[in-house]
Parts: sequence; structure tokens; C-alpha cells
Amino acid sequence: MSDDPLLQPYRLKHLTLRNRIMTTSHEPAYPEDGMPKERYAAYHAERAKAGVALTMTAGSAAVSKDSPPVFNNVLAYRDEVVPWIRNLTDACHDHGCAVMIQLTHLGRRTGWAKGDWLPSVSSSKHREPAHKSFPKLAEDWDIARIITDFADATERMKAGGMDGVELQVYGHLLDQFWSPLTNDLDGPYGGQNLDSRMKLLLDVLRGIRKRVGDEFIVGLRYTADEAEAGGITPEEGLEISKRLAATGMVDFLNVIRGRIHTDPAMTDVIPVQGMPNAPHLDFAGAVKAATGMPTFHAAKIPDVATARHAIQAGLLDMVGMTRAHMADPHIVKKIMEGREDDIRPCVGATFCLDRIYAAGEALCIHNPATGRELTMPHTIAPATERKKVVVVGAGPAGLEAARVAAERGHDVMVFEAQPDPGGQVRLTALNPRRREMISIIAWRMSQCAARDVEFRFNTWAEADDVTALAPDVVIVATGGLPNLELFERGKEAANVVSAWDLISGDVKPGHEVLIYDEAGDHPGLMAAEIAANAGAKVEVMTPDRTFAPDIMAMNLVPYMRALQDKDVTFTVTRRLKDVAKDGNRLKATIGTDYSDFTEEKTYDRVVVNYGTMPMDELYFELKPLSSNLGEVDYDALIAGRPQDVVTNSEGGFKLFRIGDAVSARNTHAAIYDALRLMKDV
Repeated sequence: MSDDPLLQPYRLKHLTLRNRIMTTSHEPAYPEDGMPKERYAAYHAERAKAGVALTMTAGSAAVSKDSPPVFNNVLAYRDEVVPWIRNLTDACHDHGCAVMIQLTHLGRRTGWAKGDWLPSVSSSKHREPAHKSFPKLAEDWDIARIITDFADATERMKAGGMDGVELQVYGHLLDQFWSPLTNDLDGPYGGQNLDSRMKLLLDVLRGIRKRVGDEFIVGLRYTADEAEAGGITPEEGLEISKRLAATGMVDFLNVIRGRIHTDPAMTDVIPVQGMPNAPHLDFAGAVKAATGMPTFHAAKIPDVATARHAIQAGLLDMVGMTRAHMADPHIVKKIMEGREDDIRPCVGATFCLDRIYAAGEALCIHNPATGRELTMPHTIAPATERKKVVVVGAGPAGLEAARVAAERGHDVMVFEAQPDPGGQVRLTALNPRRREMISIIAWRMSQCAARDVEFRFNTWAEADDVTALAPDVVIVATGGLPNLELFERGKEAANVVSAWDLISGDVKPGHEVLIYDEAGDHPGLMAAEIAANAGAKVEVMTPDRTFAPDIMAMNLVPYMRALQDKDVTFTVTRRLKDVAKDGNRLKATIGTDYSDFTEEKTYDRVVVNYGTMPMDELYFELKPLSSNLGEVDYDALIAGRPQDVVTNSEGGFKLFRIGDAVSARNTHAAIYDALRLMKDV
């Protein structure tokens, strides 16, 4: 038996968990019609078969009709969920993994214009800033109904084979009742004291125990410190924890610190890149020490060393590595096999969560197989025939193509014009807060090195260089260059620089700077931060009605914290029309899509962020020499089948371009291009 603390079994009531690593509850937004169907089961089964001890599904499953699925939640209030839950639990149990589900009533953390258009309900008269739905104050019949709904949902989960349930008590209805910040009720459930604020949760627990008995595992994921004036204090949180332990109705405590009612608050609970790892770990350990209860916790524990410390130091009984398992579902297997260096690192980009809060589905920024287990592999199968593969470009797309081709067993050559790999990711990592992004490149370089991929850096590949190698497959991953055209002007704007120019340090910002951001992604605000840190007066302008929409909620928080104490303003619904010299300054002509209004303003520097234009010259030179003339069978691509297009019988190789060499997109799209094209080559 291994002496690794992470690989020791743990006894939770009657259930033996095979090690100390779990994935905590999270809703990847994969349900179909509110049901956790095949895609949902495949996602969790992938982690189960790779060794995780406990997978906590949903985040959270809704117990009531007036808790509509704002995150595409599992609908635990429907009877038809039971066979789908059974399918999910069987898929995990078949691999020796315990499986539980988180149940909730969202309270005010939802919107009335979802689901059945019922009013949201809460103990608070205030709407949640993040979801903006004004709730009705809960009446006695609401409370009685919801208590029954929790019991009904728990009974369905037990019938579906779940090993237990976890009640969500942070930011949702149960916590809204017990926080003094969000309890405006009178009467037995009112906010006068802790006894009355906790009454709803205790009534829910009694209802659940009456329905499913004492043996079924029931735990809580709850905030033991709201980290906000007027809210639950650490001292009160420890008192709550002791009371929960004393009830005898709770089998484990899964500790949260903070609130989730705003984007900044959420980001402190679930830190993004550039923020400290495991910021609440010691506090979770204090809860364990005070209660003696089985204690779980997860909050930016992305690496094995931190997880191992949490168990070895006795701070936790089970450690959650949730985003880490989105990046690499095979963490436990690799630990067991002594392959920790092969673990694909979570880079804290939080692309996963930000997509959910933008009504999307959870995807990992650099593991495109996550959530696509039905069509995309996490483990690359060897090819039956060894081929020569040439990749041009060593950004994320090119390196993923090289990695997958090498894992298939092919002979791989990579050309890169720069002295170092990374492409735009290398620029991104110049921001100290975002330096974790370079792990996207470093991991792929190490994987390529282990498989003898040959690199030619400082080499601008010409068509003759490629054809001289007699390749079977050519991947053009040359990326793009900043687009300096203003919208539908037909030529590059004069007197402007790109966001890349500021980020790289090639130009200085000046004293008064316009960041014209029509792409709405990271380079615009990265450039704004550089200019503001240099002491410039900065205006960030967009023609859209919101700024930086592609950065999304949680990733926007660090930018705002960096910019709001500086001389930075944000202007929406204004379009940059032209830029002309005005002595030593620049005169910008500014209009709007909403009217004929125009104005002129002067700046020292005008910076444009408007995506990239493909560097595609090599692709078009190689196209007539290829057997497929560069064509991609989209039906096969979408379905995950091999590319069999042959449109030029005299062509000598298959040719594909990927990533920004096709069009300006993002890192995930670039890597996904590479994986789904190369996995069958």
C-alpha cells in the first residue's frame, strides 16, 4: 500500500472512499431538458475510472419549481430524474467511485423569467446583484412547501443510487435565511438571532432524515465566514459548525469562506489566476479542529503538493480538486503511477466558470476533451501507421497538434519563426497576474520533448522547407497579427498602435491614452492596465453596450481591482471613426452606431484592440499541392470522425490550418481545432 497521504482510504459513515481526492459540486451546465443524460454521465465517469474517490455532482440540483435552472441545473424536483441519476451513479460505481449530489433551492440567486416564470423567493427583500431578480419574501406556506421539496428530492436521489446528498448553504436560500445580511423576515424564521436564522436548515434536515432515515449520508457545503461586515463572522461560523455537529443529522462539513452575491465576492470564494492558492485552507482546518467532523474543502487547490499538504497536515479529510480535474481528469491515476509531471495543469483561467455564468457550458481553456467525452479522447490512441507530420507554428494550436501527433506515434517536425514557443500566450503571460497561462505552453513542450518532437526555432518556414520533408500531413498554425483596420474602413488606420505593442513593451503609452476595444477580450484591458500603471490617464472605449464582454464575470474582477483606483474611465456605445495627427497629439473622430452624433477628442496615444488577421500566406502557397486542397469535412469534424477528403489526386499531403491562422478566436478554440483534427491522423 502506498504511504502517500492522498492515496489513503477514508471511512465516511458506512462508506469507504478509496483515497482522499474528490471533485466538489459544480454544475458544468451539461443537462438536457434538466436531466443529467449521457454527456453528464460520461463527464463524471471519466474522472471515476481514473481513480477519484468521490465525485460530487451538480452545483446545484434544484429541489423546487420556484428555483428555476439559471445555470442549466439538474431538476431534482421531477420524478423523471431518477433513471438518469441511476445511469449516472452506475457509471461512477462501475469504476469504484462514490457519487453524491448537491441539492439546493436557489432563493434569490436566480431569475423569475426562467423555467415556469414563478417569482423568486427569499428571506431577503433585496435582489442579488449578480442575478438582479427582486424576490418575494417567503411566506409560511412557501417554507412548508420547500421543506417538503428538499425531502422529496433527497428521496429521489436515494432511489437513483446516490451515496449521499450535500445541501448547498452558501449564497442560496438556506444561507439567505441564516445570514443576518439577507434575513428580513419576522416570526420563527426571522433574523433576530441565530436560532431563528438556522431554523429552516434544521427543519429541512429533520424532513430529510424522516424521509430517508439516519443511515443515508447527508452533508452540507456552507459558509462558515461571510467575510463581510454585518455578515456571519468566523466566530459565529464556528458556532454554527459546532451546532451542526451536535445535531447528529449531518455527516460531513464542506467549508466555504465568503459570499457569492457579486462577481468580486464570488472571485474571492473561488480564486482565479494570479490570486493565492488555497486561501481558505487553514480556516477549513480550524472548522475541522473545532468540530471533529469529517471536513471537505476546495478553493484553488490546483496542484498535488498543496492537496497532499492539506491531508498530511490534518486540515482536511477529503480535498477537492475540481477545476484541476477539468484540466486533467486523470490526476489520481497519474499520482498512483508516479507520473505527477504528466498532469496537465489547471492554469486558473476560470474559462469554465465564466462560461457558466454567461449561460454557456463549462469548458477547460486547454483541455477540449472535457465535457466532450462522448466524442473527444482524454487519452490518445496510437496510430496503426507511422506518418510524417509537419507543424508550422508553436503557439497553443501548433503545440497541441504536435503533441497529439507524437502521442499517435508519428514523426513530428515543428517550425517556429520566434526563438521561443507560445505565440499570443507568451504575450499574455507578461502580465504577472496571468503568468500561469504559460503552463499551457510548458506542459505541451514537455510532452513533445518526451516524444522526440523536433523543433526548428528562429525559422520562417517557406513552402519549399515544408515540401522538402515529404510530409504526409501539414498543419499550418501560424496564428495572426493584430488587426488595425477600423470597422469596414477597408484599410489599416493611420496613427494607431495595437494592444500587443503596449503589452510587449514595444511602445510607451504616453500621458493620455485611448484604448479602443472592439474585440472585448483580454488584450484591451491588459493594455489599459499597463498604461494606467505607467501613470497615464486612460479611456477604454467600445462601440458595444458593455465593455470587455469576452473577459466575462470572474476574470473581469482582477482588472477592475487594478484599474479603479487609477485615472481610468470606461466609455460605451462610441465608435472610433478616424485618427489624424494634431501637432504632437492625435485627434480621434468618434461616432456611434445609434445616431449621427460625432465628436473629436485628442490623445497622446490611440491603441486598437480588434482581434487578429490570419497569417495565411504559407497555407495558400501549400494549398494547391495538397490532396484535400485544405478542405475540412465539417460533418466528420463535428462528429469526431477522421478526415477523408481527397479533392486533388496529385497532391502529396493533407493540409489543415488551425487556430488564429483561420480566424481570430481564443486559446480553447485553437487547441480544440488541433485535437479533433489530429486524434485520427
